[in-house]
Parts: sequence; structure tokens; C-alpha cells
Amino acid sequence: MATVASQAVGRAYRPRSLAAKIALTPTILVMLGCYYASITWTVYISMTRSFLLPVYHFAGATQYHRLFATPRWQVAYTNMFLFGALDILGTLAVGVLLAVLLDRSVRFEGIFRTILLYPLSISFIVTGLTWQWILSPTIGVQQLVRSFGWSDFVFDWITQPDTAIYTLVFAGIWHQSGLIMAIMLAGLRGVDREIWRAARIEGIPVWRTYISIVLPILRPLMVTCVVLIAIAVVKSYELVVAMTNGGPGFSSDLPGKFVVDFEFERANIGQASAAATVMLGSVLAIVVPYLYFELARKNR
Repeated sequence: MATVASQAVGRAYRPRSLAAKIALTPTILVMLGCYYASITWTVYISMTRSFLLPVYHFAGATQYHRLFATPRWQVAYTNMFLFGALDILGTLAVGVLLAVLLDRSVRFEGIFRTILLYPLSISFIVTGLTWQWILSPTIGVQQLVRSFGWSDFVFDWITQPDTAIYTLVFAGIWHQSGLIMAIMLAGLRGVDREIWRAARIEGIPVWRTYISIVLPILRPLMVTCVVLIAIAVVKSYELVVAMTNGGPGFSSDLPGKFVVDFEFERANIGQASAAATVMLGSVLAIVVPYLYFELARKNR
């Protein structure tokens, strides 16, 4: 009887499985044709001597030698890791802190959530322009403080080659911390209330309960947040263009802007493809082991 029932279920399941596969086929074909084929083409072009137009004669690692000998790329590539590390850590810390504060059932929580999520509703172009005005030495924070009588106050980071990259971090944290707050707040609201009741009975302080019990439970959510922020870091182009345009000089340049400039302004397809391939390889070299470690840890 059990065998007959299982066979009947199997026959009923096969048409559903076939329908699902048929429904997914167009998406898979689009992904293979538009996404993975484009990646493959970019990687191959990066190993040719293409300039204005693609040339399909294999030239080895010539473009990569030229790329890493370019001072602008050296600065942009270094900035990607500096900006990425500070942006990920800062955004995650601010977002988690805001989520914890709202989780304490503060008054007017809906208003606070709306205010904190507002930056996410605007584009990186608007964010960059806003922070350019805020940090401008002539009309921003420096001028505001000096108008109060502190005439020697200096806050001109956005105009200094050594500090301009850090101003991008300020804007990135402001723009994305609301998203992390929303994700983590949803996770905190899903934590079993019995955990809090047990912590109170044991006399564990609230801050220690968050650090030692609640946040470790939400580790998968934090991994998701890290991946989302990392994607935004790699794609950072509009923020750089609107805020510093890569300057002063190219001190705040990032690989995304480097690729677009070489692709469309300098018409150097080979160099842009090599830079894009290095970006892809760098991201995979960091994200894949990180995700593998997290999945292995979860399975254990």
C-alpha cells in the first residue's frame, strides 16, 4: 500500500517538476546568454590588444602588466579595499546599533524608522552631491563652525588627497545604514521572547544578552548584510562621480570609475576589461572563502 501511494505521489510530482523547469528555462537562458557570456567575453578581451574596437588575437597578460603599472589603477585598487573595509565595518556597526536601539520599543518608532530609511530612497548621485555640499570648505561644516566664532576651525578633508577617500566612507555609511537597520530589526523582532525572559531570570545585563546571545543567533543575517554592502562597494561609481569625481587628482578614485572612464572616455576596451576582470577576481577571492566558511560553520 505504501509503495502504491509513493508511486502515485511521484506521478503527481513529475508534471509539477516539469512545469517548474519549463518556467525557469527562459531565465536560465537569459542568464547564460547575457550574464555569463558577457563575463566570458570580457575576460577574453582582457587578454587581447583591443583599444577602440575589440580585437580577437590572443595577447596573454599584456593588458594586466600595463594595468598594474598604471599609477591611477594602483591608487584605485588600493582604495577599493580601504573604502570597502571601512564602509562595511562602519555601516554594519551603525545599522546594528540603530536596530538594537529601536528594538527597545522606543516611542515614535515609526517616525524614527522613516527618517533612518530615508537616505535609502534617494540615489547615490543625490547622496554624493549632498555630502559634497556638507563637506565643502566654503559652504559646509567648516564654514558653519567658523560662523560661530571658531575662525581657525579646519575640516577640508574632501579637498585633501590623503583624506578625500574617507569622505566617501561617510556618505556610504549614511546611505546604507538604514537598510542594515531594517534587516537586523526584522531579525531581532523574530528572536524568541523566552531568551529574554531567561536572561532576565539569570540577571544577565541587556547589552551582554545582545552581544553574547542575540547577535550570534542573527549571524546569517549579518552575513547577508556584509554581502549587500560589499556589492555596493564594488559598484561604487555614481557616489564617486557626484562627490569627488575621483579627485583631488585621482586620490579618491575607485575601480568602478576607472573601468567606466577607460571604456567610454578613453576608448580602451582591453584595459577596461582587464580592470573589470581583476575586480571580479578580487571579489571572488574574498567572498567565496568567506561564504564557504560561514556555510561550513553552519553545517557543523
